Amino acid sequence: MDDLAVNKVLGAGLGTALLIAILWIVPPLAFQKTPPVHPGYSIAVAPEEAGGQAEAPDVPPDWGTALPKAAVAAGEAKTAICKSCHSFDPASPNNIGPGLFGVVGRKPGTHPGFAYSPAMIAFGQKVPSWDYDHLYDFLKGPQSYISGTKMTFIGFRAPEDRINVIAYLHTLGSNLPIPAPKPKAPAAAPGAPASAKPGTPAPTSVENKPGAPA
Repeated sequence: MDDLAVNKVLGAGLGTALLIAILWIVPPLAFQKTPPVHPGYSIAVAPEEAGGQAEAPDVPPDWGTALPKAAVAAGEAKTAICKSCHSFDPASPNNIGPGLFGVVGRKPGTHPGFAYSPAMIAFGQKVPSWDYDHLYDFLKGPQSYISGTKMTFIGFRAPEDRINVIAYLHTLGSNLPIPAPKPKAPAAAPGAPASAKPGTPAPTSVENKPGAPA
């Protein structure tokens, strides 16, 4: 190969290398942008305000007051979801779950012919009967109340729904009487400070203390 051909080859190689270098350096410089101070996809979340009102505890109501006022028809409507597993008729046959006729007041885990879970049997050994308080807590979340029970129903979260369902179940052959309403707390005496508790003596002023200067 003569010198002219060698020079052509070297020139072509250098030109290619120079072109690659230009393409490697120049476009990034031309299209480089300064990133924004705040990303466009950032979502600001306001911090939770402190001092929010705590959720009221979910405790059983005064059954002597709540049951007579409960909506039995609404409770029956709520149990429509239960009928795929339970029977409510007087014969009370077992299905996927035990028959529920007469369940209010019945000892847990004792309906004849049903194969209860060990957890429910153990619960029945400690609890004399399905009274209103136990049904109220159980129907809120069966699995959380009795871990290991066969009943996988998520539960009735609203207290009103549970009260209505229990009122309906009470009409199905229950032998558990409705208790008398609890006595109301005595009203504060007229003129008494709102924060004063019954039986708390009123504060004594300096002028009324024995031996205080007139």
